[in-house]
Amino acid sequence: MALAILVGAFFLLQLVPYGHDHGAPATTRRARLGPAGERVASVACMDCHSNRTTWPWYSNIAPVSLLVVNDVKGGRERMNLSRWDHPQPELREVVRVIDEGEMPPGKYTVIHRAATLSAAQKRTLIAAFRALYAAQPPPARRD
Repeated sequence: MALAILVGAFFLLQLVPYGHDHGAPATTRRARLGPAGERVASVACMDCHSNRTTWPWYSNIAPVSLLVVNDVKGGRERMNLSRWDHPQPELREVVRVIDEGEMPPGKYTVIHRAATLSAAQKRTLIAAFRALYAAQPPPARRD
C-alpha cells in the first residue's frame, strides 16, 4: 500500500508545471572569456551561469526537475554570462569562489565529473575573468 501511494505521488508530481520550463531569458550581451576561458567555463559554469544551459534528461523528472530549475535560476540571478550588461558580482568574489573550490558546487560535480576544476583550470578561469572584468566591466550591483 505504501509503495502504491509513493508511486502515485511520483506520477502526480510530474503534473506540477514548475521545473518543466527550460526557457531562458534573452541574451543581451555575452561575456567573452577568450578561447581558454570559454573551454573551461563551458564545462564548469555555463549550465547555471548563462542562458546556454544544457538540460539533462533528469531535469524533466520531478522532483529533480524542481531542484535543477531552482539551481539554474539562482545561478543566473547571481551571475549570468549571457547578460553581461546587467550587474554581476565583484571580481574578487568570482575569484574567491573559484579559487576556494566553491564553484562549481559539489552537488553539480558529483554528476558532472568533467566540471571538477584542476588547479590549472582554476588559474585559467580566474585569468579569463580578470581579463573580462578589465576589458568589459559589468555595471555595479546596487545591493
